[in-house]
Amino acid sequence: MAASSGPAGVSGAGQSGFAFDSGLEIKTRSVEQTLLPLVSQITTLINHKDNTKKSDKTLQAIQRVGQAVNLAVGRFVKVGEAIANENWDLKEEINIACIEAKQAGETIAALTDISSLNHPESDGQIMIFTDKTGVIKAARLLLSSVTKVLLLADRVVIKQIITSRNKVLATMERLEKVNSFQEFVQIFSQFGNEMVEFAHLTGDRQNDLKDEKKKARMAAARAVLEKCTMMLLTASKTCLRHPNCESAHKNKEGVFNRMKVALDKVIEIVTDCKPGGETDISSVSIFTGIKEFKMNIEALRENLYFQSKESLFATLEVILERTEDFTDSAYTSHERRERILELSTQARLELQQLLSVWIQSQSKKTKSIAEELELAVLKISHSLNELKKELHRTATQLAADLLKYHADHVVLKALKLTGVEGNLEGLADYACKLSEQKEQLVEVCRLLRHISGTEPLEITCIHAEETFQVTGQQIISAAETLTLHPSSKIAKENLDVFCEAWESQIGDMSTLLREINDVFEGRRGEKYGYLSLPKPMNNANLKSLKPDKPDSEEQAKIAKLGLKLGLLTSDANCEIKKWGDQENEIVRNGRTMSSMAYSVYLFTRGEGPLKTSQDLIHQLEVFAEEGLKLASSVQVFSKQLKDDDKLMLLLEINKLIPLCHQLQTVTKTPLQNQVFLKVDKCITKTRSMMAILVQLLSLCYKLLKKLQMENNSWVSVTNKDSMDGKT
Repeated sequence: MAASSGPAGVSGAGQSGFAFDSGLEIKTRSVEQTLLPLVSQITTLINHKDNTKKSDKTLQAIQRVGQAVNLAVGRFVKVGEAIANENWDLKEEINIACIEAKQAGETIAALTDISSLNHPESDGQIMIFTDKTGVIKAARLLLSSVTKVLLLADRVVIKQIITSRNKVLATMERLEKVNSFQEFVQIFSQFGNEMVEFAHLTGDRQNDLKDEKKKARMAAARAVLEKCTMMLLTASKTCLRHPNCESAHKNKEGVFNRMKVALDKVIEIVTDCKPGGETDISSVSIFTGIKEFKMNIEALRENLYFQSKESLFATLEVILERTEDFTDSAYTSHERRERILELSTQARLELQQLLSVWIQSQSKKTKSIAEELELAVLKISHSLNELKKELHRTATQLAADLLKYHADHVVLKALKLTGVEGNLEGLADYACKLSEQKEQLVEVCRLLRHISGTEPLEITCIHAEETFQVTGQQIISAAETLTLHPSSKIAKENLDVFCEAWESQIGDMSTLLREINDVFEGRRGEKYGYLSLPKPMNNANLKSLKPDKPDSEEQAKIAKLGLKLGLLTSDANCEIKKWGDQENEIVRNGRTMSSMAYSVYLFTRGEGPLKTSQDLIHQLEVFAEEGLKLASSVQVFSKQLKDDDKLMLLLEINKLIPLCHQLQTVTKTPLQNQVFLKVDKCITKTRSMMAILVQLLSLCYKLLKKLQMENNSWVSVTNKDSMDGKT
């Protein structure tokens, strides 16, 4: 899910106001960003000189700024009034704040208007700002009223998200109780539209959040909702097809429960309400504990009475107790375990030495004691840094080995095979192996959380841990359903969806591991150069900015993505050629997407019309829009089909739409100059969309042919009946 509008006819369904309101934060903040620098300029010009005499040039500049502020206020007030008209419960408050802003803008314009002064002084200069206090008051009133409108607009956005969540929950309750396949298709179509609307609103909110921790929590909750939407479809279909199957119902209930938890988390974030008993994740992170402990001992240099002896001992013991997650792990090697224990013991000894010197320094204020204290602080800091390195090496090595070992997904393939064979003994064996794999991944996620280095990455580790925990159980229940009904196509499709979610999380974990390494090694935020990506243009900055070239692994990854994209465009073109009507809307959308994807492929080779990464980003923004147009065209076509065929198309559409939104989010999200990383993500999303495009073109072509044959058969039968009647 992402911060973008849905396909035509979806985002505005039943809510005409959403088209405006979903962007109100962006509109009000853009006007605010126009106002604040101008007010700042007024303050600067007012305080330019102590005396009240200013040159004609300065007066004209002041007048221009005053007029610009008034115009910007006018635009701001229009946005505010439009928001007020859409929200009657806040209309009075917003209108009052808008009136105040308008008055302040007009006051500033009047006080900076040269033409209102008719009496120039004898020396040719004009006296202005004799009431400088009035200008300052007007500027303050302006800022105050703008802030009020923004806060009220924020309440509107929160109310929209809560309303949208409630609609989704209500429809989910209907989906849970549905017994008819036809009724399910109708309700799920409505559910899809509501989820697109919810994705739009929460995506805008996520982009607007300033707190990185909240942003990470929102991203995790939205990722769950995105993946679970597809799971909900196949799990519900399986239950309808096999209503007496216990494992199918267990599988479905797991999806609904997880979605409800994710929806609640979104509301917690936007309303800033913590549920009772929620623990602060920083309290369980070793790296965060070490960071805070080092700050405390370093503060002793300035203030000998900053901490108590008992407090420092207790803090260190809590940190070292958490290292037991590493030393108690069955996957930690004997050598690494011994090294961690050795460094823990050394840290305790260094702290005892520090405290001994610290006590002496409180009674003896000599230079030698001060030097000993400094040395003791440096020693324990060094010991803790060594401990951090060892923990980091242990966790990242375990994660890398585990990801490599499970890269081929042997257990998942075996579960699929035992399912279609109806092999219950084999199912029990491979379900046990998957449970073991799940426990390994969960434990490694816990270790990575300790050494992640930032709160957003800690949250990502927690999300990965929860995903493996839940998805592992759901794969087993889906495999059990297939084993009990080995000829069921929908049960097989359901198992495939859950296995894809597992494989996707494995891929996300690889990215997470890389980001943790980047943070630890201080590479986060650096620029990357690659192929035709733009190089720094300002020669003055070349000395201070030395972009790292991507390593061979990164180059290979991009080259591989580009090659796959090129092959997919070829597949898409082959599917397009099958269609007799080349002006069909689906064909036209597909042809446009294929052409754009081919340009991206050429970009990865340093060729083609796209010369810079900015060209690429702009191209992919349009590509995502074309994807949504295609989804809309396919939805229109699906209305002509029977329920089974219609559901097949809905399944593919519900894969495409979230990818379009994700690509739009990636293209609009700044990544702190990490050009290579942004390009990598964009091309990955593009490749995934092209894979679905090929499937959609093929499926639509087959269903169109089937529809034409059925129509021809009906016409033939009708004509025969007519002839028989005449005879």
